[in-house]
Amino acid sequence: MVEVRDEPLQRGTPDEVREREGRRIVPHLDGCHVVVLDRSGREYSSEELAVLLQTFEERPPQRTAFVIGGACGVSPDVLQGAGTRLSLGLLTLPHQLARVVLGEQLYRATTILRGEPYHR
Repeated sequence: MVEVRDEPLQRGTPDEVREREGRRIVPHLDGCHVVVLDRSGREYSSEELAVLLQTFEERPPQRTAFVIGGACGVSPDVLQGAGTRLSLGLLTLPHQLARVVLGEQLYRATTILRGEPYHR
């Protein structure tokens, strides 16, 4: 996991904040399948997310990077480089909470793939 510090919101327009954050995120994405959390992305059930993760593991590149934007969202450069856009729903979540929700769903997906009882 790589965490990029939030840009101070008072240091420019939302577009400028997104761009500066994006410049710091992009170098960490090299060689990864990029999944960006974006409310316009596709919603997956837990079972569908498990299948998606399994697909990522079986096809190169086998490293996957999940990107959660800051308070102003994700830069256009990061969005363009995304292989997948994932939505956690139409609600707007603070990025710290989105990280917790994504982490739990990734854990749930791996337990589904291993046939463990957590998901039931």
